Amino acid sequence: MILSTISAVVGIGFLIWILGVLVINGVDALSMSIFTEEGAPPGYENSGLKHALIGQFMIVGVATLFGVPLGILAGTYLSEYGQKAKLAETIRDISDIMMSAPSIVIGAFVYAIVVAPMGHFSGWAGSVALTIIMLPIILRTTDDMLQLVPSTLREAAFALGAPKYKVIIQVVYRGAKSGILTGVLLGVARVAGETAPLLFTSFNDNFLNTDMMEPMASLTVTMYNYATSPYEDWQKLGWAAAFILSMFILSLNIIGRLFLLKKKGK
Repeated sequence: MILSTISAVVGIGFLIWILGVLVINGVDALSMSIFTEEGAPPGYENSGLKHALIGQFMIVGVATLFGVPLGILAGTYLSEYGQKAKLAETIRDISDIMMSAPSIVIGAFVYAIVVAPMGHFSGWAGSVALTIIMLPIILRTTDDMLQLVPSTLREAAFALGAPKYKVIIQVVYRGAKSGILTGVLLGVARVAGETAPLLFTSFNDNFLNTDMMEPMASLTVTMYNYATSPYEDWQKLGWAAAFILSMFILSLNIIGRLFLLKKKGK
């Protein structure tokens, strides 16, 4: 018990230390110009992260638009149709492997199948990479949450003459909506902090660009470039980007856990 308690305290201590450093350096670097100004060369006062914030929102938004419905539909197949079939079990095993795959490997894969044939980096390629990373998380969460819905609810709906698709939509989904939403939030939080796959796919842009067919700035890659630069003003922007990104991901994780606790409470 003593060793377990000490280990937990050490883990929490590092978390508080990391968050403390982020808050101290990030809040000090925050200003309105960060949200209203684009990137500028070192030494310019009017420099911000507007281009990176918009680029991040677009890349993650498109990935969410494709990853969420695909993940939910795949999880629905596994739980409601595939169940214990050999194909379903194989898909579950592959999904588990994909969840633990290094994101940089996914980035290299998308580079080979999307970027190289196109001949240039693009925001679409970045979204494809994030979709692949997000998909197994939502798939497995949906599968697990749907299996927790009591079979008696399905049987009661079937007894009333409801077809299977209506049973799934109106009964099963309603019973598992909190858990599915938790999986979606955790999946978005996971891909929102990825840097490595975007280096291979969307690359970066120091100016505002909303054309998904061209290289596009992202908050993660911009943070990396600014934080590792030798210029003090760029380093401050890097801390501000780290703070914004960390608070966003932390908020999504907290909201996801709250939904999960709500589901368990019921």
